[in-house]
Amino acid sequence: MNLEESKQKFIDTWGALGSEWGINKSVAQVQALLLVSSDPISTDEIMELLTVSRGNANMSLRQLLDYGIIYKKVIAGDRKDYYVAEKDIWKWAVKIAMMRKQKEIEPVMSVLEELKNEAKKDKTDDGKEFYKMVNDIHSFTDQLSTLADKIFKSNRGELLIKLLKVVI
Repeated sequence: MNLEESKQKFIDTWGALGSEWGINKSVAQVQALLLVSSDPISTDEIMELLTVSRGNANMSLRQLLDYGIIYKKVIAGDRKDYYVAEKDIWKWAVKIAMMRKQKEIEPVMSVLEELKNEAKKDKTDDGKEFYKMVNDIHSFTDQLSTLADKIFKSNRGELLIKLLKVVI
């Protein structure tokens, strides 16, 4: 397999993995394309290389810009927008994880807190059992959230590396 075939396989695989992780396939493929590209790429080139519409390319680029894992690049004398990917895996992985935590974990924590407070008022056996279950889930999720925050704030994942050494 030559380099171009390897890059295409990476783009295709990253797109499929993105779908598994709940990310639009095109968004993941655009990120992968930018990751494997040494030079900035225009929207037109993205459309051609990935065979996607302008709307799809623009939507994908906008989402990746919002994530903070790609950047616009100005090329002197050219009016087109060009894009480059953040190549430092720790930087973009942490940005994505923090955003997912904010969108997925924090709302769950809020609901669990509310349920816990309501269940605490019910003094029946069912109410106590429900409170214990919700409290256990809340406590576990809170611990994972705290650990994630510490990993996100550690320098280049040093805490994660230390934890993996303890486990392995």
